[in-house]
Amino acid sequence: MKLSHSSKPAGLAALVVAAMTTWTSPALALTATEINAVNFADRNKVVEPGPNPFIVKAQVLLSRRSVSPGVIDGFDGENFRKAVAQFRRQERLPDGEDIDEQAWLNLGGDTANDVIAEYTLTDKDAAYDFADAIPRDYAKQAKMKRLSYTSPQEMLGERFHMSETLLTALNPRQAFSEPGLRIAVASGRRSSEKGAALRVDAIKSTGMVMVLGADDVVLASYPATIGSEDTPSPSGEFKIERIARNPNYTYDPEKNFQQGKNTETLTLPPGPNGPVGTVWIALSKPTFGIHGTPEPAKVSKTNSHGCIRLTNWDAEDLADLVKPGVVVRFVE
Repeated sequence: MKLSHSSKPAGLAALVVAAMTTWTSPALALTATEINAVNFADRNKVVEPGPNPFIVKAQVLLSRRSVSPGVIDGFDGENFRKAVAQFRRQERLPDGEDIDEQAWLNLGGDTANDVIAEYTLTDKDAAYDFADAIPRDYAKQAKMKRLSYTSPQEMLGERFHMSETLLTALNPRQAFSEPGLRIAVASGRRSSEKGAALRVDAIKSTGMVMVLGADDVVLASYPATIGSEDTPSPSGEFKIERIARNPNYTYDPEKNFQQGKNTETLTLPPGPNGPVGTVWIALSKPTFGIHGTPEPAKVSKTNSHGCIRLTNWDAEDLADLVKPGVVVRFVE
């Protein structure tokens, strides 16, 4: 069975679910078999420092339900708990942030055995033109051709919605640079219905974006950074005006914010490491939008400049669900 991902990366035809029972790795690393075989009885198993197999499996299964845990990393953090709480609400289970046995069964935790899959690196993967580094200064970024990934680990981590730490734990001592190399990756595939969203709610108090369809059915939810005290997001309702994929970014200190010592308008090239990541969803309020980020692990944990910031893959998923004219509500 082939997997599909919202990010539609190159080489998906080579992505096949596999138990990979023949794979071995040194102590303290993780194997695909170990994570795929996790059941509820493993919930409280003591593990060495590093990604927890139970949490990895739960995060992947939440992602498949379009209840995004943010970065799939195997750690018990704020975004994971927010996703669990949202899943429990959708399943009409008692409120809470923990995965009890009923929540686990509703996720299909004991029957799913394909949450870690095998991916074969392609020629296109190996030929990607990585940036040496991404400078913080926007004036320096504006001089670059593209704000690309800086390593195969970063590229593959984002493609499969996982942390570089988890990717490395599953594939120890790999450089991820040779075509034909088989690697283990998270399989958090989603099946979003394109254009099905009728409303988007950005909930400031919880740092969550909710996507609703007909009869207010929740189609997807994402952890989000929604404004800050210095540059708060607006209140009220606006509409989506346009959706730009792989956008460049125009920095205007008079309209936006002050970045470093830059006082002139700058046009930054596109790329996943640009200030708005891989997607810009413009709202009817000028300069405000929903967008991706070059730092997915910081989503909902650091401030934005008034916009709604998602991981690149969640922003891409949202871009599939919405279309111009859809209402976005900022809810306190």
